[in-house]
Amino acid sequence: MKPNDTIIIVGGGLSGLSLAYYLRNTPFNVIILEASSRLGGRIHTITGPLTTPLELGATWFSSRHPNLLALIEELGLSAFPQFSEGISLFQSKSFEPTQKFFIPASESPSYRLAGGTEQLITALAGQLEASSIHLETEVTGIQESEQGVVIETANGQTYYANHVVGCLPLPVLASRVRITPDLPAPVRDLLPTVQTWMGGSIKFAVEYPAPFWRTNGFSGMVYSQADIVVEMYDHTSADGQRFGFTGFLNGGSASYTQEVRKELVLRQLGDLFGKDALAPTAYFDKVWDDKFLVAGNPVIHRPHQNNGHALLQKSYLNGKLHFGGTETAIESPGYMEGAVAAAKKLALQLESGTNLPN
Repeated sequence: MKPNDTIIIVGGGLSGLSLAYYLRNTPFNVIILEASSRLGGRIHTITGPLTTPLELGATWFSSRHPNLLALIEELGLSAFPQFSEGISLFQSKSFEPTQKFFIPASESPSYRLAGGTEQLITALAGQLEASSIHLETEVTGIQESEQGVVIETANGQTYYANHVVGCLPLPVLASRVRITPDLPAPVRDLLPTVQTWMGGSIKFAVEYPAPFWRTNGFSGMVYSQADIVVEMYDHTSADGQRFGFTGFLNGGSASYTQEVRKELVLRQLGDLFGKDALAPTAYFDKVWDDKFLVAGNPVIHRPHQNNGHALLQKSYLNGKLHFGGTETAIESPGYMEGAVAAAKKLALQLESGTNLPN
Protein backbone atom coordinates (compact mmCIF):
# COMPACT_ATOMS: atom_id res chain seq x y z
CA MET A 1 0.00 0.00 0.00
CA LYS A 2 1.61 3.30 -1.12
CA PRO A 3 0.76 6.78 0.12
CA ASN A 4 -1.80 8.40 -2.15
CA ASP A 5 -3.43 11.09 -0.07
CA THR A 6 -3.91 8.48 2.61
CA ILE A 7 -4.84 9.25 6.20
CA ILE A 8 -4.45 6.53 8.81
CA ILE A 9 -6.48 6.91 12.00
CA VAL A 10 -5.14 5.01 14.99
CA GLY A 11 -8.11 4.12 17.19
CA GLY A 12 -11.67 3.15 16.29
CA GLY A 13 -13.54 4.87 19.10
CA LEU A 14 -15.96 7.74 18.65
CA SER A 15 -13.25 10.26 17.77
CA GLY A 16 -11.62 8.04 15.16
CA LEU A 17 -14.90 6.98 13.57
CA SER A 18 -16.20 10.55 13.57
CA LEU A 19 -13.04 11.77 11.86
CA ALA A 20 -13.37 9.08 9.19
CA TYR A 21 -17.04 10.00 8.78
CA TYR A 22 -16.27 13.69 8.28
CA LEU A 23 -13.60 12.80 5.72
CA ARG A 24 -15.70 10.24 3.85
CA ASN A 25 -16.55 12.52 0.90
CA THR A 26 -13.04 13.91 0.49
CA PRO A 27 -10.34 12.63 -1.90
CA PHE A 28 -8.49 11.07 1.03
CA ASN A 29 -8.15 7.33 1.39
CA VAL A 30 -8.98 6.87 5.08
CA ILE A 31 -7.98 3.75 7.03
CA ILE A 32 -8.82 3.00 10.67
CA LEU A 33 -6.49 0.75 12.68
CA GLU A 34 -8.10 -0.46 15.92
CA ALA A 35 -6.08 -2.52 18.39
CA SER A 36 -9.01 -4.31 20.04
CA SER A 37 -11.54 -6.73 18.60
CA ARG A 38 -14.38 -4.21 18.53
CA LEU A 39 -15.12 -0.61 17.57
CA GLY A 40 -16.38 1.96 20.04
CA GLY A 41 -13.60 2.52 22.54
CA ARG A 42 -15.21 3.89 25.69
CA ILE A 43 -18.68 3.36 24.20
CA HIS A 44 -19.72 -0.18 25.12
CA THR A 45 -23.38 -1.22 25.02
CA ILE A 46 -24.35 -4.79 25.81
CA THR A 47 -27.76 -6.44 25.54
CA GLY A 48 -29.43 -8.13 28.49
CA PRO A 49 -31.44 -11.38 28.22
CA LEU A 50 -34.62 -9.28 27.95
CA THR A 51 -33.01 -7.23 25.11
CA THR A 52 -32.42 -4.20 27.35
CA PRO A 53 -29.57 -2.01 26.01
CA LEU A 54 -27.21 -1.69 28.97
CA GLU A 55 -24.34 0.79 29.05
CA LEU A 56 -20.95 -0.12 30.45
CA GLY A 57 -19.35 2.96 28.93
CA ALA A 58 -20.28 6.45 27.78
CA THR A 59 -23.98 7.05 28.27
CA TRP A 60 -25.18 10.62 28.78
CA PHE A 61 -25.02 13.93 26.92
CA SER A 62 -26.84 17.24 27.14
CA SER A 63 -28.22 20.19 25.21
CA ARG A 64 -24.83 21.87 25.77
CA HIS A 65 -23.20 19.37 23.41
CA PRO A 66 -23.97 20.88 19.97
CA ASN A 67 -21.51 18.89 17.87
CA LEU A 68 -22.70 15.55 19.22
CA LEU A 69 -26.35 16.55 18.86
CA ALA A 70 -25.80 17.61 15.25
CA LEU A 71 -24.11 14.29 14.47
CA ILE A 72 -26.92 12.32 16.13
CA GLU A 73 -29.48 14.18 14.01
CA GLU A 74 -27.42 13.77 10.85
CA LEU A 75 -27.25 10.01 11.39
CA GLY A 76 -31.00 9.77 11.99
CA LEU A 77 -30.71 8.60 15.59
CA SER A 78 -33.05 9.49 18.45
CA ALA A 79 -32.34 10.85 21.90
CA PHE A 80 -34.58 10.68 24.96
CA PRO A 81 -34.33 12.28 28.40
CA GLN A 82 -32.84 10.51 31.38
CA PHE A 83 -35.60 9.64 33.87
CA SER A 84 -34.99 11.37 37.20
CA GLU A 85 -38.36 12.16 38.79
CA GLY A 86 -39.18 10.68 42.19
CA ILE A 87 -37.55 9.79 45.47
CA SER A 88 -33.76 9.65 45.28
CA LEU A 89 -31.51 8.12 47.92
CA PHE A 90 -28.30 9.20 49.64
CA GLN A 91 -26.18 7.10 51.98
CA SER A 92 -23.77 9.18 54.04
CA LYS A 93 -22.53 6.57 56.52
CA SER A 94 -23.04 2.84 56.86
CA PHE A 95 -24.48 3.23 60.36
CA GLU A 96 -26.91 6.06 59.55
CA PRO A 97 -30.35 5.73 57.90
CA THR A 98 -30.54 6.29 54.15
CA GLN A 99 -31.69 9.81 53.37
CA LYS A 100 -34.54 10.36 50.94
CA PHE A 101 -35.14 13.45 48.84
CA PHE A 102 -37.63 14.17 46.07
CA ILE A 103 -36.45 15.41 42.68
CA PRO A 104 -38.94 16.75 40.13
CA ALA A 105 -38.50 16.09 36.42
CA SER A 106 -35.57 18.18 35.20
CA GLU A 107 -36.11 21.13 32.89
CA SER A 108 -32.62 20.54 31.49
CA PRO A 109 -32.18 16.76 31.58
CA SER A 110 -29.33 14.62 30.42
CA TYR A 111 -30.11 12.50 27.37
CA ARG A 112 -29.45 8.97 26.18
CA LEU A 113 -29.59 7.38 22.76
CA ALA A 114 -32.54 5.18 21.91
CA GLY A 115 -31.26 1.63 21.44
CA GLY A 116 -28.06 2.39 23.33
CA THR A 117 -24.99 4.51 22.71
CA GLU A 118 -23.61 1.74 20.50
CA GLN A 119 -26.13 2.91 17.88
CA LEU A 120 -23.83 5.87 17.28
CA ILE A 121 -20.86 3.60 16.60
CA THR A 122 -22.89 1.30 14.36
CA ALA A 123 -24.28 4.23 12.36
CA LEU A 124 -20.85 5.82 11.85
CA ALA A 125 -19.25 2.53 10.83
CA GLY A 126 -22.13 1.94 8.43
CA GLN A 127 -21.18 5.11 6.55
CA LEU A 128 -17.65 3.84 5.93
CA GLU A 129 -16.19 1.20 3.65
CA ALA A 130 -15.93 -2.01 5.64
CA SER A 131 -12.52 -2.66 4.08
CA SER A 132 -11.19 0.58 5.59
CA ILE A 133 -11.63 -0.69 9.17
CA HIS A 134 -8.96 -3.04 10.51
CA LEU A 135 -9.67 -4.59 13.91
CA GLU A 136 -7.08 -6.34 16.12
CA THR A 137 -4.41 -4.21 14.47
CA GLU A 138 -2.30 -2.66 17.20
CA VAL A 139 0.04 0.08 16.01
CA THR A 140 3.54 -0.25 17.44
CA GLY A 141 5.52 2.22 15.38
CA ILE A 142 5.12 5.49 13.48
CA GLN A 143 8.13 6.63 11.45
CA GLU A 144 8.47 9.69 9.27
CA SER A 145 9.66 9.11 5.72
CA GLU A 146 10.34 11.40 2.80
CA GLN A 147 6.97 10.53 1.29
CA GLY A 148 4.92 10.60 4.51
CA VAL A 149 4.75 8.18 7.42
CA VAL A 150 5.27 4.45 7.81
CA ILE A 151 3.03 2.69 10.34
CA GLU A 152 4.03 -0.68 11.77
CA THR A 153 1.69 -3.02 13.65
CA ALA A 154 2.03 -5.85 16.13
CA ASN A 155 0.75 -8.35 13.56
CA GLY A 156 3.56 -7.51 11.14
CA GLN A 157 1.61 -5.30 8.74
CA THR A 158 3.12 -2.11 7.33
CA TYR A 159 1.02 0.83 6.17
CA TYR A 160 2.05 3.99 4.35
CA ALA A 161 0.24 7.31 4.55
CA ASN A 162 0.55 11.05 4.13
CA HIS A 163 -0.92 11.71 7.58
CA VAL A 164 -1.48 9.69 10.73
CA VAL A 165 -3.90 10.73 13.47
CA GLY A 166 -3.70 9.36 17.00
CA CYS A 167 -7.25 8.90 18.29
CA LEU A 168 -6.31 6.54 21.09
CA PRO A 169 -5.69 7.52 24.74
CA LEU A 170 -2.51 9.59 24.77
CA PRO A 171 -0.72 7.73 27.61
CA VAL A 172 -1.25 4.52 25.60
CA LEU A 173 0.18 6.19 22.51
CA ALA A 174 3.20 7.38 24.50
CA SER A 175 3.77 3.98 26.12
CA ARG A 176 3.09 1.54 23.30
CA VAL A 177 3.90 3.35 20.04
CA ARG A 178 7.48 4.07 19.01
CA ILE A 179 7.58 7.41 17.18
CA THR A 180 10.58 8.19 14.97
CA PRO A 181 12.08 10.74 15.07
CA ASP A 182 11.32 11.50 18.71
CA LEU A 183 8.66 14.02 19.53
CA PRO A 184 9.89 17.22 21.19
CA ALA A 185 10.72 16.68 24.88
CA PRO A 186 7.81 18.82 26.17
CA VAL A 187 5.38 16.65 24.19
CA ARG A 188 6.98 13.41 25.35
CA ASP A 189 6.68 14.64 28.94
CA LEU A 190 3.07 15.75 28.43
CA LEU A 191 1.47 12.70 26.82
CA PRO A 192 1.72 10.31 29.83
CA THR A 193 0.15 12.95 32.07
CA VAL A 194 -2.99 13.57 29.99
CA GLN A 195 -5.79 12.00 32.00
CA THR A 196 -7.89 9.51 30.08
CA TRP A 197 -11.47 10.17 31.17
CA MET A 198 -13.11 7.02 32.59
CA GLY A 199 -9.70 5.38 33.01
CA GLY A 200 -9.93 3.22 36.13
CA SER A 201 -13.71 3.67 36.47
CA ILE A 202 -15.96 0.69 37.19
CA LYS A 203 -19.32 0.82 35.45
CA PHE A 204 -22.10 -1.66 36.20
CA ALA A 205 -25.54 -2.43 34.81
CA VAL A 206 -28.39 -4.55 36.14
CA GLU A 207 -31.44 -5.70 34.16
CA TYR A 208 -34.85 -6.38 35.74
CA PRO A 209 -38.16 -7.70 34.38
CA ALA A 210 -40.15 -4.83 35.93
CA PRO A 211 -39.47 -1.27 37.16
CA PHE A 212 -40.36 -1.90 40.81
CA TRP A 213 -38.62 1.29 41.91
CA ARG A 214 -40.81 3.47 39.68
CA THR A 215 -43.91 1.65 40.91
CA ASN A 216 -42.92 2.62 44.44
CA GLY A 217 -42.20 6.25 43.58
CA PHE A 218 -38.41 6.08 43.35
CA SER A 219 -36.34 7.77 40.65
CA GLY A 220 -33.70 5.07 40.65
CA MET A 221 -31.01 7.60 41.55
CA VAL A 222 -28.66 6.58 44.36
CA TYR A 223 -25.61 8.37 45.73
CA SER A 224 -23.56 6.65 48.40
CA GLN A 225 -20.44 7.30 50.44
CA ALA A 226 -21.00 4.10 52.40
CA ASP A 227 -21.21 1.15 50.02
CA ILE A 228 -20.01 -0.36 46.76
CA VAL A 229 -22.49 1.49 44.50
CA VAL A 230 -21.46 5.14 44.67
CA GLU A 231 -23.70 6.47 41.89
CA MET A 232 -26.68 4.90 40.10
CA TYR A 233 -29.48 5.86 37.70
CA ASP A 234 -32.64 4.44 36.16
CA HIS A 235 -31.77 2.68 32.91
CA THR A 236 -35.20 2.03 31.43
CA SER A 237 -35.13 1.82 27.63
CA ALA A 238 -36.51 4.51 25.32
CA ASP A 239 -39.66 2.50 24.62
CA GLY A 240 -40.38 2.21 28.35
CA GLN A 241 -40.63 -1.59 28.09
CA ARG A 242 -37.22 -2.78 29.32
CA PHE A 243 -35.75 -1.95 32.68
CA GLY A 244 -32.62 -1.72 34.73
CA PHE A 245 -30.04 0.42 36.50
CA THR A 246 -26.60 1.61 35.53
CA GLY A 247 -23.95 3.46 37.47
CA PHE A 248 -20.51 3.41 39.04
CA LEU A 249 -18.87 1.31 41.71
CA ASN A 250 -16.32 2.26 44.34
CA GLY A 251 -12.87 2.25 42.74
CA GLY A 252 -11.52 -0.08 45.42
CA SER A 253 -13.82 -2.85 44.23
CA ALA A 254 -11.62 -3.37 41.17
CA SER A 255 -9.64 -5.84 43.29
CA TYR A 256 -12.74 -8.00 43.85
CA THR A 257 -13.91 -10.69 41.47
CA GLN A 258 -16.95 -9.85 39.40
CA GLU A 259 -18.94 -12.40 41.40
CA VAL A 260 -18.10 -10.61 44.65
CA ARG A 261 -18.96 -7.24 43.14
CA LYS A 262 -22.32 -8.64 42.00
CA GLU A 263 -23.04 -10.01 45.47
CA LEU A 264 -22.25 -6.69 47.14
CA VAL A 265 -24.22 -4.65 44.58
CA LEU A 266 -27.35 -6.78 44.96
CA ARG A 267 -27.06 -6.70 48.73
CA GLN A 268 -26.96 -2.89 48.66
CA LEU A 269 -29.86 -2.65 46.19
CA GLY A 270 -31.87 -5.08 48.29
CA ASP A 271 -31.32 -2.93 51.37
CA LEU A 272 -32.43 0.16 49.45
CA PHE A 273 -35.34 -1.17 47.36
CA GLY A 274 -36.44 -4.48 48.90
CA LYS A 275 -36.50 -8.09 47.76
CA ASP A 276 -37.40 -7.31 44.12
CA ALA A 277 -33.91 -5.88 43.69
CA LEU A 278 -32.38 -9.25 44.61
CA ALA A 279 -33.67 -11.00 41.48
CA PRO A 280 -32.22 -9.33 38.36
CA THR A 281 -32.28 -11.09 35.03
CA ALA A 282 -28.66 -10.05 34.47
CA TYR A 283 -25.71 -8.27 36.07
CA PHE A 284 -22.72 -6.89 34.16
CA ASP A 285 -19.78 -4.70 35.06
CA LYS A 286 -16.58 -3.48 33.45
CA VAL A 287 -13.38 -2.22 35.02
CA TRP A 288 -11.94 0.33 32.60
CA ASP A 289 -8.29 -0.54 33.11
CA ASP A 290 -7.39 -2.65 30.07
CA LYS A 291 -4.34 -2.07 27.88
CA PHE A 292 -6.41 -0.23 25.27
CA LEU A 293 -7.27 2.54 27.74
CA VAL A 294 -4.56 2.94 30.36
CA ALA A 295 -0.77 2.73 30.43
CA GLY A 296 1.93 3.63 32.91
CA ASN A 297 1.33 5.19 36.30
CA PRO A 298 0.82 8.90 35.69
CA VAL A 299 0.33 11.23 38.63
CA ILE A 300 -3.10 12.80 38.19
CA HIS A 301 -3.63 15.90 40.29
CA ARG A 302 -7.02 16.97 38.95
CA PRO A 303 -9.88 15.79 36.71
CA HIS A 304 -9.26 16.18 32.96
CA GLN A 305 -5.62 16.93 33.66
CA ASN A 306 -3.92 18.41 30.56
CA ASN A 307 -7.00 17.77 28.43
CA GLY A 308 -7.16 20.29 25.58
CA HIS A 309 -3.51 21.28 26.17
CA ALA A 310 -2.01 23.70 23.63
CA LEU A 311 0.64 21.17 22.58
CA LEU A 312 -2.12 18.75 21.56
CA GLN A 313 -3.45 21.28 19.05
CA LYS A 314 -0.21 21.13 17.04
CA SER A 315 1.03 18.68 14.43
CA TYR A 316 4.37 16.89 14.52
CA LEU A 317 6.73 15.02 12.20
CA ASN A 318 6.63 18.02 9.85
CA GLY A 319 2.84 18.19 9.81
CA LYS A 320 2.29 14.46 9.29
CA LEU A 321 1.32 13.37 12.83
CA HIS A 322 -1.79 14.76 14.54
CA PHE A 323 -3.59 14.13 17.82
CA GLY A 324 -7.37 13.80 17.48
CA GLY A 325 -8.90 12.01 20.47
CA THR A 326 -11.47 13.45 22.84
CA GLU A 327 -8.83 14.51 25.38
CA THR A 328 -7.42 16.90 22.76
CA ALA A 329 -10.67 18.88 22.61
CA ILE A 330 -10.68 22.35 24.11
CA GLU A 331 -14.39 22.15 24.97
CA SER A 332 -15.89 19.09 26.71
CA PRO A 333 -12.67 17.03 26.62
CA GLY A 334 -13.06 13.42 27.65
CA TYR A 335 -16.74 13.33 26.75
CA MET A 336 -18.54 12.25 23.59
CA GLU A 337 -18.98 15.91 22.65
CA GLY A 338 -15.23 16.40 22.87
CA ALA A 339 -14.60 13.39 20.62
CA VAL A 340 -16.91 14.72 17.92
CA ALA A 341 -15.72 18.32 18.22
CA ALA A 342 -12.05 17.32 17.97
CA ALA A 343 -12.80 15.13 14.93
CA LYS A 344 -14.78 17.83 13.16
CA LYS A 345 -12.06 20.45 13.73
CA LEU A 346 -9.28 18.18 12.52
CA ALA A 347 -11.26 17.01 9.49
CA LEU A 348 -11.72 20.61 8.34
CA GLN A 349 -8.00 21.31 8.74
CA LEU A 350 -6.96 18.18 6.87
CA GLU A 351 -9.47 18.74 4.08
CA SER A 352 -8.45 22.36 3.58
CA GLY A 353 -4.77 21.45 3.62
CA THR A 354 -4.20 23.73 6.58
CA ASN A 355 -1.14 22.58 8.45
CA LEU A 356 -1.43 22.67 12.18
CA PRO A 357 1.35 24.67 13.83
CA ASN A 358 4.46 22.60 14.47
